[in-house]
Formats: sequence, structure tokens, C-alpha cells
Amino acid sequence: MVEWVEVRGKSIEVAVAAAMNELGVTERSDVDVEVVQEPEKGFLGLGGRDAIVRVKPRVRRGRGRDRRPRTGASRTGGSRPEGRSRDAASRSGGQRGSNAPRSQGRSGGNSRSGAPRTRSPEAANRAERPPVDVNPAEQAPVVEQFLRGLVESFGLEGSVRVEIEDDVIIATVEGEQTEALVGVRGSVLDAVHEITKTTLHRQFKDTARVRLDIAGYAERRRQALSIYAGQLIEQVMSEGGEIMLEPMSAADRKVIHDSVAAVDGVRSYSEGEPPRRYVVISQVEDQAGEEGDDEGDDEV
Repeated sequence: MVEWVEVRGKSIEVAVAAAMNELGVTERSDVDVEVVQEPEKGFLGLGGRDAIVRVKPRVRRGRGRDRRPRTGASRTGGSRPEGRSRDAASRSGGQRGSNAPRSQGRSGGNSRSGAPRTRSPEAANRAERPPVDVNPAEQAPVVEQFLRGLVESFGLEGSVRVEIEDDVIIATVEGEQTEALVGVRGSVLDAVHEITKTTLHRQFKDTARVRLDIAGYAERRRQALSIYAGQLIEQVMSEGGEIMLEPMSAADRKVIHDSVAAVDGVRSYSEGEPPRRYVVISQVEDQAGEEGDDEGDDEV
């Protein structure tokens, strides 16, 4: 039976190139390409559509092709037992740059069902740590002082409010001019968040979790991500398989995990190393060795 691969990518060219790499084919003329879905741009980096192509080698008589062995079975069902649907980025050795798809379905192939997933050394170390008595009330003034000084040093008009909720320091920076501290897709906000945590680490051996919002951006993004996660959950439940999202910050990953945890029949977990850590959403399968929700390492 003819072998095929179905690939998502930022563009048709990227997806086709990844599929050819997966099939071990170097010449474009040696494959047949079917465009399943044209790419579309999203709004604010969310909700866009990747290109989806289905690629199979052209049948040639005589000497057989040198094809890579495949294991597992397709989860997508239907009448395509030897095909598999994966993402373009996973074929480039895990490198996910600006051309990485926003969300990538992947099913079959390297199926995780039937075998437990190995936890990363970092996750194992976190699980083995003894509980630490952290006093957020002692650390909150340090966060507030740092953020106030940051706003003043930039010459911006804004206010800083710091609260403690469930042992988490909630820091809010408000004011129209503070939008300058958000950046493109929250890039500056993420940097400010990391610097704030670094400031705490310089004064305290063990620090509380810090959640930062500037100019209401984090709340707006949480709402958008929740809606986006709901759409992906529906897709996984209707089509099966897995969906691998683009690399996200710990705060964004937590929003996805929380959304998935509220729905029966699906699970989520994180893979990769920071800053290229991403979330995978998949169906829950009643098989031995299948783990539950995320490792619990996406703290913010």
C-alpha cells in the first residue's frame, strides 16, 4: 500500500519540504503533493490556520525506495492505515523558529500510548525537592518597589498594585503609557517578568511565584488563549490525535493547561526546554502507562 505523510507548516513550501525530509526524498519531482488546507494568518498571533499537505512518493517500478521504518499506528482513523499526520517543525531536529506552525496536529508515528513518558531531569528534580516555607508577604514589597522604580526610570505615568493570592504575588501595572512595557506579543512584559523574578532571587533564597500584568495585556491574552484552547480541544475530541502548540511562556502554558483540565477526555503536557517549551494536547486513552495531565512544572 502506498505510504504517505500529512504535514502542517507555516506555508505550503515549508510543509512539503518537511514531508520530503520525513520520506527520505530529495527531489521534488519524486513526490505527489495534495494541498489539504491553504494557510491563513490569524489575529494577534492566534487563530490562524497552517498549511496542510499530504505527500506521498511516486510509485516507481524496479528497485524499491529506501524508506525510513515507521512504528505505531495512525490515531486519526479512517482508511489511511499507513499514513501519519505530524508537524513540519518536528522534522527539523526540534528547531522551531519563526516558521514554526502555531498549532500542529500530530498523530500516529511516535505514539505515546502503551509506554510511560520519561520526565525531564528538571521535572524530576522539582518533584524531589522538599517543601519550602516561602513568605510572599515579605517578598511583595520588593516586587512593588522594583516595578515602581522601573516605571519611573522610563518616565511613564502609571501605578503599581501588588496583592497576594493563594501564596502568589499578583503585580499589576496600570496606565495608558505603560503599554510601552508590553512590547510585541508581550515580549517586553515577559522580559520585565523575568527581571522581577531575578530581583527576588538576589534577595531571597526561595521565592514566591509572581504573576505580572501590564496595561491589562496579560488578562486580555489569557482570555484569547482560553478561547483558542477551547477550539483546539474541540478539534482533538472530534479528530483524535494530538496537537502541538507553538513555544509559549510559562504563564501562557498554564492557561492552556487550566483550560484542558476543565474538560473530560483530553489531557495536556509540556515538552521541550525553555525558552522553546511548548504544550501538547491529546485525547485521554484508557491504556496502561498513559499519564494524566501535565507534569506540573509550568509555574509563573
